[in-house]
Amino acid sequence: MNTFLIVVHVIVSAVLVIVILLQAGKGSGLGGAFGGSSQAVFGGRGAQTFLGKVTSASAAVFMLTSLSLSYLSTRSGSVVKEAPAPVAPAPPQSAPVLPAQGAPAAPAPTPAK
Repeated sequence: MNTFLIVVHVIVSAVLVIVILLQAGKGSGLGGAFGGSSQAVFGGRGAQTFLGKVTSASAAVFMLTSLSLSYLSTRSGSVVKEAPAPVAPAPPQSAPVLPAQGAPAAPAPTPAK
């Protein structure tokens, strides 16, 4: 179920990006809101175009899959199953440190009596 939702979520997000980029700009932007434009509040284009309907539908599906994945992740701990962390190899055994050549060796400790 989780895998299916993730696949649908990724596909819908790609479709949403493509459909939004295909739409034509409305032109006026924020300047039309404050410049006394003669258009209606929601634009003068009238009925919603086909790309607008696809955008609305894909946005609704995107929101539903987002909420579903969020709900499932809180119930099961994680939506994506992670691989176990690799175990680090043991550090190599260190060799005893020998005194440098030419340096006098430390005297042997005397046994306690």
